[in-house]
Amino acid sequence: MTTKPKAKKFRIRRDSPLAAGLGKGAAATPEEAPTADPAPRRDRPADRSAADTLMSGPTEDGFGQDPYPTARAAQDARVDEPEVVRAEDDIAAIRKEGLTGRQLRMARRLAQKHGIAATSDFDAVRQLRARGIDPFERANMLELVVPSADGRSGPRVQLPQTVDPDLVPSTERAAPPPPIRPQSRDIADIRRDIARRRRRKLALLAVRLTMFVALPTALAGYYFFAMATPMYATKTEFVIQQADSASPGALGGLFSGTGFATSQDSIAVQSYLQSRDAMLRLDEELGYKDHFSQPWIDPIQRLPDGATNEEAYGLYQDNVKIGYDPTEGIVKMEVIAAEPEVSAEYAGRLIAYAEERVDNLTQRLREDQMAGARDSFEEAEAKMMAAQARVLELQEQLGVLDPASESASVMSQISVFETELRQKRLELAQLLSNRRPNQARVEGVEGDIARLEALVAELRADLTDGSGSTSSLARVTSELRVAEVDLQTRTLMMQQALQQLETARIEANRQVRYLSLGVTPVAPDEPTYPRAFENTLLSFLVFAGIYLMISLTASILREQVSA
Repeated sequence: MTTKPKAKKFRIRRDSPLAAGLGKGAAATPEEAPTADPAPRRDRPADRSAADTLMSGPTEDGFGQDPYPTARAAQDARVDEPEVVRAEDDIAAIRKEGLTGRQLRMARRLAQKHGIAATSDFDAVRQLRARGIDPFERANMLELVVPSADGRSGPRVQLPQTVDPDLVPSTERAAPPPPIRPQSRDIADIRRDIARRRRRKLALLAVRLTMFVALPTALAGYYFFAMATPMYATKTEFVIQQADSASPGALGGLFSGTGFATSQDSIAVQSYLQSRDAMLRLDEELGYKDHFSQPWIDPIQRLPDGATNEEAYGLYQDNVKIGYDPTEGIVKMEVIAAEPEVSAEYAGRLIAYAEERVDNLTQRLREDQMAGARDSFEEAEAKMMAAQARVLELQEQLGVLDPASESASVMSQISVFETELRQKRLELAQLLSNRRPNQARVEGVEGDIARLEALVAELRADLTDGSGSTSSLARVTSELRVAEVDLQTRTLMMQQALQQLETARIEANRQVRYLSLGVTPVAPDEPTYPRAFENTLLSFLVFAGIYLMISLTASILREQVSA
């Protein structure tokens, strides 16, 4: 095993070559040679080593009287003390730390405070660390106390420290108390001042909390527990429904029977029950103002004598609470009064008002639908009756019940007579074909032919032309056909109007709203309000919240102003 050799570290510094005794050779002694080291150097010992003597003496190296340059440099060399070398090494290490200017200034101030004479800021850092003082440690608030007039301050205790056996207290006699230093007295004064200010702020905070939170809460609790008049609440629930649709399979009846189908009606009824109109009707019929003006009711809930409608309406809004659940379509109502029977009576009367309002919501719509359908039906019926009267008048005037049957009868007669006329003409032609026809028979046949021709012409004239005051059968047939067509048209229109009237009647019936009670109003046997504990706790939370908001606002404004 080989052990590395250990050697001390030395540094050789060359003095300035501009010294006056540089050219004298061995005559210049180390004490007489000038040096460029600005730092104070300790006195060197009188005796020198052999190497120093050889280096400072004349040297003959065969190059003449002048010493060799290396020998001249050796004459000017000096060997520093180990402490100086160690200090320079520490300063070089401190330079490599990259300290800021602020840190160096702090180190110089701290060195001046401890009475250390430093040649530079880095030297101040080195000497402070050598004494066990961290130059960059943050100062405590209690350490910023100005020292006493004599400028002395106690030594800083660095742990661990050795304990002097003479200062350890023994059981035989008590150690004398240490003398009170001025710095400790100042620290104690600061602590007492901080504690005094803290107690004063806590006292002011307690006073403010008492004045703005505790006292109002106590007053509210006293009112709720001792002064408030018991009130009775009657709760009622009802739902507004409509008739089922005539066509259950239609898309329009998808929401029928649900809360969405009557949501507008429910909201309208809710608004009406909380309106001034409902309050005025309740006051006219049951004396709402007189009930809440009784002297045994507490002043906060009592109406003054001769109260206006606005004052009564404000109290009415507080005592009549109505809520609507849109998902279920249920309207919940709570009526508060000073007596249980009165609250139940008020609730029943408000339900009657709601039913009346529900009926009136669709009454105008139903009346409009029925009126239009009824007018249309009556008009169609009147026109049908006029057309039927026209047909009857033509039949009576012309004496023809059925023009078609009359025409058919005449045409049948004409066809019979024409057939007989052809036979007569054939018979005449047969008679004339003889050489000596019978003149009497020929004249007779010719007379029959003439009479048949005149009869057929007369029948045909009755079908086409008029004779005297009687119109022709064709004209009569045409007029009767027009009248009959008009009668059929009016009859069809009357049937359609009748169908529309029935449809309007069904739709009007479907528009009818029904108010169904889910919970009937029942008078309570115990007072519902006031809820003393809940109201007191709520008052405390309200006052505390108000105080907190005001305090935060004041603090923010104070900070902004001071900034």
